[in-house]
Amino acid sequence: MSGRIDQLHDLVQPSVEAMGCDLWGVEYLSQGRRSMLRIFIESDKGITVEDCERVSRQVSGVLDVEDPIAGEYTLEVSSPGADRLLFTLDQYQRFIGEQVSVRLRAPFDGRRNFKGLLKAVEDQDVVVEIDAEEYLLPIDSIEKANIVPQF
Repeated sequence: MSGRIDQLHDLVQPSVEAMGCDLWGVEYLSQGRRSMLRIFIESDKGITVEDCERVSRQVSGVLDVEDPIAGEYTLEVSSPGADRLLFTLDQYQRFIGEQVSVRLRAPFDGRRNFKGLLKAVEDQDVVVEIDAEEYLLPIDSIEKANIVPQF
């Protein structure tokens, strides 16, 4: 995670947990004068719209006091969903055997996008198998990764 994302994660995690939820991840998208802060929450009993509203109000208060983001931004709180983003090595480990879509910050082996079977986690690398070929992708080089739902 980047320094800003780490800071935001650490700032909102206590509030999310105080509301009876787990913090799945934080996504910050800087879009010029208007940015987006997405907070993904999870719970063993599932996440309702009411849970998102409660967490949003609580986190919004913390963000207003701490003011970690300069300028205007939109706060969005939601469940990770079926196509959940993956943020940590533990999350990748949890979803071994699932189809994933991975976008890298810079090209590796001539490409930035990988879609295949999540095979393993080795040290700081994520192993993705595509057409019987395995790719070791360092977690620090992953810009975005998510589960590809199978219906």
